[in-house]
Amino acid sequence: MLLSLDVLDEPRFRRSNPDFCYGNPCVYVGMTGLSPDVRFDKHKAGIQANGFVRRYGVRLLPELYEVYNPMPYAAACEMEVELAIALREKGYGVWQA
Repeated sequence: MLLSLDVLDEPRFRRSNPDFCYGNPCVYVGMTGLSPDVRFDKHKAGIQANGFVRRYGVRLLPELYEVYNPMPYAAACEMEVELAIALREKGYGVWQA
């Protein structure tokens, strides 16, 4: 999920992304058994929501996740971590569930 760059005003987010490169997006990486659209709507509505997504979520980024869906639970747990690491290595700002 794309996060507004306003999330960079959050100290916890900044501490988690010391190598963030301006010009790259900030994103939330998580996994769900729901469709991404439904899960995003729940975050924005405050239902089992991540606070950063609720406050700063802009839209989904299907280009980052469509190739991975659907996926068994155990593989999704691993992929969530791997994707977050890969995006941080590219200079993205990443918040992970």
